[in-house]
Amino acid sequence: MKQITSPQNPFIKFLVQLQEKAKIRKQTGTFLMEGKREIELALKGGYQLETVLYLPELVSDKELRAFSGCDCIEISKEVYQKLAYRDTTEGILAVAKTKSHLLTDLHLSDNPLILVAEGIEKPGNLGALLRTADAANSDAVIIANPKSDLYNPNIVRSSVGCLFTNQIATGTTEEVIAFLKANKVAIYSATLQNANHYHLENFTSSTALVVGTEATGLTEPWRTESAQNIIIPMQGEIDSMNVSVAAAVLLFEAKRQRGF
Repeated sequence: MKQITSPQNPFIKFLVQLQEKAKIRKQTGTFLMEGKREIELALKGGYQLETVLYLPELVSDKELRAFSGCDCIEISKEVYQKLAYRDTTEGILAVAKTKSHLLTDLHLSDNPLILVAEGIEKPGNLGALLRTADAANSDAVIIANPKSDLYNPNIVRSSVGCLFTNQIATGTTEEVIAFLKANKVAIYSATLQNANHYHLENFTSSTALVVGTEATGLTEPWRTESAQNIIIPMQGEIDSMNVSVAAAVLLFEAKRQRGF
């Protein structure tokens, strides 16, 4: 079994770069993740692991047998602490190959429910959106005008593995709108302008629920190409809520209408 004990090892230095730089992830087509649940979900989602790094005191031989097809490396606690983000540790990390996220890769049902998020900048918000989409079992998540690399470690971590459980595609706003129209999916844009209360709309047929950032909202094309703009009525002092919370309200109203 291979062992790495020094944080100065060239491969460990490369993994630090892989975590920190989207350019390296793009060049190599790989990313680093940590945690047993995340790795399990990645495998279930069809991701291919290249390397597993583990602390022998926390990961058993039985658990390692699940990774017999890839390179397994025993590492020291010092190396693990160099790479791990979490304070609570499970002692395992993995290098995996990224996937293509083209719109044409999506496989939609006959009556899809799709979450579209435009221009989300904060990785934590994007991770939370992926958790919400998984909870609602939406058909797909489409990121329009993406501002962050999907395999940013903060997205992987904040999605608690839901990066791997959702069908995800990216594209420009114009490309996404064209894709939805070509697939006869009705667009409902969450925006203040010319909007109807969300619960008064019918989401039982093919639906895309579109959310944007709290700061700037959705761009003009979404407002003009929407079948209906929708709004969540605010009853307190503020006029907006976190984007993942808004997405949850909309998605679960659609699920309620569809009988869960």
